[in-house]
Amino acid sequence: MDGADFTSMVLRGANQLHQYSDHVNSLNVFPVPDGDTGTNMNLTMAAGVNALREKSSPSLGKSAEVLSKGLLMGARGNSGVILSQLFRGFSKSVVGLDAIDSNQFAAALQSGVDTAYKAVVKPVEGTILTVAKEAAKHAVQIARRTTDIVELMREVLKKANEALANTPNQLPVLKQVGVVDSGGQGLVYIYEGFLQAIEAGESSHTEVPAHPATAASTVDPMKHTASAQSQLSTEDIEFLYDMEFFIQLNLGKPQKAFDEHQFRKALAKNGDSIIVIADQEIVKVHVHSKAPGDVLSESLQYGELIKINILNMREQHRDLLADGGDVTPMPELYPAIDNEVTEIIETAAEPPADELAAYGMISVSMGQGISDIFTSLGVDVVLSGGQTMNPSTEDFVKAIESISAQHILILPNNSNIILAAQQAKELVTDREVTVLPSKTIPQGLAAAFAFQEDESVEVNVEAMGQAISHVQSGQVTYSIRDTSLDGLEIKAGQYIGIHNSKIVATTDSIVETCQDLLRQMIGSGDEIVTILVGDDAEEETTGQLTSWMAEQFPDAEVEIHPGGQPIYHYLFSVE
Repeated sequence: MDGADFTSMVLRGANQLHQYSDHVNSLNVFPVPDGDTGTNMNLTMAAGVNALREKSSPSLGKSAEVLSKGLLMGARGNSGVILSQLFRGFSKSVVGLDAIDSNQFAAALQSGVDTAYKAVVKPVEGTILTVAKEAAKHAVQIARRTTDIVELMREVLKKANEALANTPNQLPVLKQVGVVDSGGQGLVYIYEGFLQAIEAGESSHTEVPAHPATAASTVDPMKHTASAQSQLSTEDIEFLYDMEFFIQLNLGKPQKAFDEHQFRKALAKNGDSIIVIADQEIVKVHVHSKAPGDVLSESLQYGELIKINILNMREQHRDLLADGGDVTPMPELYPAIDNEVTEIIETAAEPPADELAAYGMISVSMGQGISDIFTSLGVDVVLSGGQTMNPSTEDFVKAIESISAQHILILPNNSNIILAAQQAKELVTDREVTVLPSKTIPQGLAAAFAFQEDESVEVNVEAMGQAISHVQSGQVTYSIRDTSLDGLEIKAGQYIGIHNSKIVATTDSIVETCQDLLRQMIGSGDEIVTILVGDDAEEETTGQLTSWMAEQFPDAEVEIHPGGQPIYHYLFSVE
């Protein structure tokens, strides 16, 4: 296997993951609208593929290094970071090699697993790590018996499928919901693409077909039957038009300047599964909508539309059921995706090099109102992100480098962003960086409020950590599918209340859901309760909650702020 073979494998693996990224998203345990494992892995692979396309090499070692760097900087979310670490370890194992044999390939897979496990503080079995580990371990054993890399890859994929099917036995929550691990499924799709490429004996210059055939003999049916697709009635697909296109900004006499926040809000009126990736010249749009004409009309206000692709998912679903399948491949080639998708909302002016500040702070936020609060608390750089679009490692690196300070404090404010922040910390060598373990917006706000400019790093880290541990976080959104979780029967479309990381309330009424959630969050009634109002919250609902709080918890101090966050109608903080 040389550099051309390796490049072909990566392109085919990325294409396979891209086609099935929506299915990977559907396997997320929580039935919230922002399940994004597939999206994060897809964007991470996009960064690696873009790097590889720009600087491929006939040398496998050099190609692997280019891919590793691209994945490292573009990694998003825990799944994306782990994926980047798998290939980082692979790259280290093949440094200086123009080509490798089956033994070296197996050893490189094992090196990737070793690197990934070291990168995760508390590895959890029944995840992508387990799938990678079992597949690599099996590869090392098989490589002792065969020199045929094609045969070896078949065995790797077979073992990966077996490990994936076993993940519900290792993580009880997966068995409870009836799915396999989403990250592990994403890795299996990549391995499927690897096998397709080497079986076909393609060169790196061969165009990847739009509908690559899945190696049926190696696919475990559990990963497909676990999807909610097989349980879905065709007529239940509300947002039936799957739309993808690009907006070329400032062309075609645009009527107004592009506002990503307002654009997302407009798409959400009649759509879901929204992805908007924007830079200064072009915007990539993906949305499932029941009003495609409205989407196109809204988009035309900002510029010219190109590469428009619209599919009827009801028609696709009918075809799937007729064929006995439940996963719809997307009919396009794996696209080159711009990795610059996270906006730095506010950056402090850099002082001269000899006037370095003692501290700098970076925070991740979703919603302009929340970002304004972080800025008022002294945060220097606010990265726009959250569940629907995790900042990449490179986003954090650039944010760190934009601040002239001796010590940088990072507030990720989401458990799925912490690994990317930590990875950025390792890449920056010219200043000290501390990543605080904030997993929610309320935790991040509490930590920022606890920061004291005149205290030492040790005192601040301790105080901010204490603030994080003392705050209770609540979120209210809606369920995207029927499920049974933590003793609750949840129906699609119902509102759900999440206390810290557990769903504790679900009803058809947003007011009742908020009330059920707050009753479990508030104890003696003398706490400070902060309510961050989201984009989709109604003024009447907020008024009802305020009146109810005054009656039920008269001793509580209630603060209400416009958060502007998408998807989550309300964020609650109780201290």
